[in-house]
Amino acid sequence: MGESKDYVSRSDELGNIHISEEVLAAISAAAALEVEGVSSLTNPSKKNAAKGVHIKLEEEKVVVAMSVLMAYGHTIPEMGRAVQEAVKNAIESMSGLEVAAVNVSVGGIVFPPKEQ
Repeated sequence: MGESKDYVSRSDELGNIHISEEVLAAISAAAALEVEGVSSLTNPSKKNAAKGVHIKLEEEKVVVAMSVLMAYGHTIPEMGRAVQEAVKNAIESMSGLEVAAVNVSVGGIVFPPKEQ
């Protein structure tokens, strides 16, 4: 772990587990993109879809902040809640860490292509 990456650590009876914040961001991005109505993240790079996801650890709990593009025709509050639940469930089930908050910003709306 000599690189400059940030890790979230948790201890159990067998020792310590260190999870890169990039891994938690990737889990968050994948979970959000599976939600109906989410078109994409607002700041993704082609190589790293989790680039627009920010992970913080506050009082031993994970706080996620992300911005998404929403597909036209979906309800923002419903889609936002679905993203929050999906991200929270994915992080907690895959990492065993507790999620304190998932803050979702809707950065734009994607309209379907016009038929010609």
